[in-house]
Amino acid sequence: MFDPVIEVLVLAAVALIVLSRLYLALGRGGNDRPVQRPTSSQTPRDVAPADLAERRERRDHVERPIFTGPAAGGLEDIYNADNSFSAAGFMQGAKTAYQMIVAAFARGDRDTLRPLLDDDVYEAWDDAITARDASGEKAFVLLRIKRAEIDSAELDGSMARIMIRYEAELGDGEITRTAREVWTFVRDVTASDPNWILDDVEAAS
Repeated sequence: MFDPVIEVLVLAAVALIVLSRLYLALGRGGNDRPVQRPTSSQTPRDVAPADLAERRERRDHVERPIFTGPAAGGLEDIYNADNSFSAAGFMQGAKTAYQMIVAAFARGDRDTLRPLLDDDVYEAWDDAITARDASGEKAFVLLRIKRAEIDSAELDGSMARIMIRYEAELGDGEITRTAREVWTFVRDVTASDPNWILDDVEAAS
């Protein structure tokens, strides 16, 4: 019978030899140089640059918005000139602008109206506020927007122009009426200012 202590030492020595040989076999390449593991920053050899470009192109194609309806062509032109344009984002802003402008007009708040309106529109509304104040006529306030949708769109040079058809309920405390109008918003797509201004207002049928 072997001494148990000697037997344990023999087994430990054998294990040490086996582990050292495994290290030599797995830790070195065929040319006796340490095996280099690829880092996360390295591009896998099986993905060619052409494949990466194709993937980016497919991703860009998926992310590109699809415009529908009668204004689709104009919206597409605007997007091509300014890739930050979003029809959904524009409509959200157009509804907010309608609420702000109608409310400012009802209050006679020229300071709020001035940066939101084109010169011609501002002058016409400024005259209307002056006439209303002189006559003592009550101002109609916005009760709710019943409908707001893009009527048409176009790109004239660098000037984007979008027409919105609004239907809104207005009231002065005694009388309620429905306003149907087409508002035209414009913006120079080459300008750093992302804001649109009201360029024209027409009655709609």
